[in-house]
Amino acid sequence: MAIVLVIARYLVAAVFFSACLVALVHWGIRRKRLNAFGSLARFTRSVSDPLLKPVERKVIRFGGNPQDAPIWLIGIVVVAGLLLLSLIQWLVNAVLYVSLLAHGGSRAWASMIVSVLYFIVTTALLLRVVGSWIGIDRHNRWMRYAYRLTDWIVEPIRRMLPASGFIDISPLVAWLALWIIRTLIARFFFV
Repeated sequence: MAIVLVIARYLVAAVFFSACLVALVHWGIRRKRLNAFGSLARFTRSVSDPLLKPVERKVIRFGGNPQDAPIWLIGIVVVAGLLLLSLIQWLVNAVLYVSLLAHGGSRAWASMIVSVLYFIVTTALLLRVVGSWIGIDRHNRWMRYAYRLTDWIVEPIRRMLPASGFIDISPLVAWLALWIIRTLIARFFFV
């Protein structure tokens, strides 16, 4: 199972470096450091244009400069690569958990339940924070669940912390408290 993750990491790294090479060639052509009709530039454009044209259209649609498309391509590759690696890591961990649960006893089940609860609450906490950054309030039908899952720990911490201007650090403190609680439970009950 670990070999799948290693191969995926190498593939994501190769795609990332390819996107960086495309951006570097496009930058060199724009800055007139590379001949636009040279073999490297023509090869790079022939390979990258099918990927860059849709990105350029989206950038233009949102009012940006189409010359920034290679940089956006790098960003898309980074985000998609991280999501893909996270998904593969999650799948590998799920297979390992199922194997552990099949051969483990009640401690294995309790450990899995604690891990799943921690994951659910920290994901809701992350959604709450990101939603507040982009202007989605707690009354949005999609954010209600994130607030319901995290209010029990965030609100008491927010009342205890002194006011810190426009930055609310209570979700960060809540995440730290959740991590400490999970670590203590794992150390005292599952060792």
